Amino acid sequence: MSFTTLVDVATLAAHVGAADWRVVDVRHQLSDTGYGERAYADGHIPGAVFLHCDRDLSGPLTGGNGRHPWPERDRLAARLGEVGIGPQTQVVVYDDAQGMIAGRLWVLLRWLGHERVALLDGGLQAWQAAGGAMTARPPGVRAVAFKVNEGVGPVTAREVLERLETPGMRLVDARSPDRYRGENETIDPVGGHIPGAVNRFFRDNLQADGCCKPAAELRAEWLAVLAGALPEQVIHQCGSGVSACHNMLAMEIAGLPGSRLYAGSWSEWCADPGRPVA
Repeated sequence: MSFTTLVDVATLAAHVGAADWRVVDVRHQLSDTGYGERAYADGHIPGAVFLHCDRDLSGPLTGGNGRHPWPERDRLAARLGEVGIGPQTQVVVYDDAQGMIAGRLWVLLRWLGHERVALLDGGLQAWQAAGGAMTARPPGVRAVAFKVNEGVGPVTAREVLERLETPGMRLVDARSPDRYRGENETIDPVGGHIPGAVNRFFRDNLQADGCCKPAAELRAEWLAVLAGALPEQVIHQCGSGVSACHNMLAMEIAGLPGSRLYAGSWSEWCADPGRPVA
């Protein structure tokens, strides 16, 4: 059996150490980019490897392509092989940020054609609350060849601009409501949102305990967000193409697959003063 959206704590606990499972720790903080590595060194789920949001899950910065540019395909594939992810590997990814970072790896692996990837439901907090073991010992990892079957990638700023406020696109902003409104903007130099975008804060996909809402509940909520648009017409964005990935995951759980990501998101969009802002 393969898992393609979520894995609960009990299921992961039963597979810790399994040769065909790879647990990936992607803890990260925007304000402290070394946090994840330090936290991983202090303690992680046994067998977990660490991938860095900036170095491993993003591409080079140019000053105009957002905070977390989309990574180069072959470089990412090589890195995934280095940490032992092969064609048949069941990947389980976790963070301690309500899935905000973990969703990025989920989307990247799906882009490369690897369907066997799921988030640990509830993240590291759920694991620890259930008494899950932690270790500071790095795992023994054998590098393998990661096979790329590239799928549909992210959309570009040009594509979004060409489709602004047209019936063919439903743009969904995953940032907090205040940042969407242009209030309390402490990360990007310009406040506001892309014209025509609607707001669906990624944390609205979660229950109070940090686990994802049931599929039926997510479906009802997301159908309201779509307001008649087809899933294939939905383009997700956020500040830099990270938290928006959680909204893509939520739609998949809800049985509404086919949406896409604008990876550059607001940090890329607002870097060009010629692009409209609402």
